[in-house]
Amino acid sequence: MKKILEILLAAGIILCIVSAASPERNSPKGGGMKLSSPAFENNGPIPVKYTGDGADINPPLVIENLPAGTKSLVLIVDDPDAPMGVWLHWLVYDIAPVTKIAENSIPGTQGINDFRKKNYGGPYPPSGTHRYFFRLYALDTVLKFPEGQTRKTVEKAMEGHILGKAELVGTYKRR
Repeated sequence: MKKILEILLAAGIILCIVSAASPERNSPKGGGMKLSSPAFENNGPIPVKYTGDGADINPPLVIENLPAGTKSLVLIVDDPDAPMGVWLHWLVYDIAPVTKIAENSIPGTQGINDFRKKNYGGPYPPSGTHRYFFRLYALDTVLKFPEGQTRKTVEKAMEGHILGKAELVGTYKRR
């Protein structure tokens, strides 16, 4: 019995050492990273200016608490309420570690969205109120892809490199 307890104790110590040594990359929620916008509150309505009914430009974003070791950021904006499934509105990768993304800007290299364009495509739901998820990922690497990559390619390359994640949700309903 004493031997079993010694083995279990040793296993527990090893588990604690492994857990302590594991970087936040194993937990995308780690790091306390925050994403917000001066244009709208989390879970609040996105102003018309940033939609297909308005100027169709990206809203300004504020980034806080980037994890140590962040080499680049990836921003994915999508609509999970689209009739044909999740609709990708914007994909930007290789964004330098910054604290702000300016309104109407191209902060990094743009991928191809579901409009088959390399730009921000603002909310423009066919009916009802839709949610728009702005997801920001801090990576320990720079992807170094040319522009026009797909979401699938970027997400695959991100695997094992995510130091932190933040999310901001906006809503929009056409009038």
